Amino acid sequence: MPLFALVCAALTASCSPTVIDGHAASMLYDPDRVSGLPAVGGPNGVRYNAPRPVGEVEGTNNGDDDRLALLAANDIEEFWTKSFPSSFGGRPFVPVETLISYDSTNARLSPIFCGQDTYGSPNAHYCSINDSLAWDRGSLIPGARQFYSDIAAVGILAHEFGHAVQHRAGLVDESTPGLVREQQADCFAGVYLRWVADGRSTRFTLNTTDGLDRVLAGALYGRDAPDQYEGTYQGHGSALDRIGAFQEGFDAGAATCSAIDTHEIAMRQKGLPQSLQYDYASATPGETPIDDDSLATLMELLGQIFHPKSAPALTVGGTPACPDAKPSPPASYCPSTNTINVDLAALQQIGAYSDEKSNSTILRGDDTAFSIVTSRYMLAMQHERSLSLTGDAAALRTACLTGVAQRNMAQNVSLPSGRAMVLAAGDLDEAVSGLLVKPIVASDTNGTTVPAGFTRIFAFRSGLMGDDEQCYQRFP
Repeated sequence: MPLFALVCAALTASCSPTVIDGHAASMLYDPDRVSGLPAVGGPNGVRYNAPRPVGEVEGTNNGDDDRLALLAANDIEEFWTKSFPSSFGGRPFVPVETLISYDSTNARLSPIFCGQDTYGSPNAHYCSINDSLAWDRGSLIPGARQFYSDIAAVGILAHEFGHAVQHRAGLVDESTPGLVREQQADCFAGVYLRWVADGRSTRFTLNTTDGLDRVLAGALYGRDAPDQYEGTYQGHGSALDRIGAFQEGFDAGAATCSAIDTHEIAMRQKGLPQSLQYDYASATPGETPIDDDSLATLMELLGQIFHPKSAPALTVGGTPACPDAKPSPPASYCPSTNTINVDLAALQQIGAYSDEKSNSTILRGDDTAFSIVTSRYMLAMQHERSLSLTGDAAALRTACLTGVAQRNMAQNVSLPSGRAMVLAAGDLDEAVSGLLVKPIVASDTNGTTVPAGFTRIFAFRSGLMGDDEQCYQRFP
């Protein structure tokens, strides 16, 4: 299997049941900020003046990947040493007893860890049995660095240290569902990376735009695909679950992570149709061809959901003139003509299915494409209300309304033509991925988007869990 595919598989299955591997607030809707921090670019990764990593790592080859992992361990443990007492009743944080490096590509360099063979297992793991934490330097760490970033690799280890935190805090035991364990660990990773983004780490730096987007992309690839889901409250959760838990920690701190349990997860999913929840075990939903017929079905479906006074027309191909908007390929909305124009070949390319099993580091599929076209329809709905279609508010309003549309598209809506289009949980992951890598869904009529994927996803999620009137109120 190519390296990048191994990396994606590793991020998808970073923990197993036997190897333990915020809330809505006005500032979260601010396009210029990310949970109160400025939404700006800047450096990511190891600081130029970072101290040298210290400590022992069993099995290390003393290479650059192990040095980065050890530096991350130093930093994460420093953070929890400082913050754990105030978060958990004054108790001190005890560093993880043993750190282990292995090479999953080499049977001789892949030891048994926590009772499991690490050969061919490009993962990171925490083992509560002997308080040890291991990472794969052969594929996982170098792949994460190459395809996401150094700070994304740090984020993977922050998740594993999150498991150590929950054990030290007494938050989990043998009866705790796997999904609760994983959501808490994602949340604790968010708490640590907020500290880094705040500029308080002496070893790493993280900006709140492309840097944080890369961390979220790693979390997205760590989702459970529908055919990997292990049943109710097992596994890691969907892309939206994992990113949502991370955002809670990043925004609200460790106390929020401690409150994650089956009830909290259920409340976070409240209002989400059952078909969009990972509450089942089934094969991966099939992909719908992106063609004239499916686009016509999509337009008909959106018309039945939103009942516009004057439905936008759909044109495919060509470059029609539009005096009051710039193109936003592969789908553009022209207010003066109330027309959505689609570059079908480009849309098909964006919607070509790829996941962690494919030769790609980007999750995408039919709903990556359909959500883009849907967002242009949402601009038509705003135009009908005589709202401004340019600027940050319009971009986030569009993402929010697209979330509303996606929720309703998961229902069996009767269409006059007799055709059908119904979304499932895997489709939602594809739309969320698009918000990070091709964020047209969260853009205005000129294709201009807000800088932070964190904010784009939050706006989309708010619509997914709400309704169109809430979107208009939140983004006036």
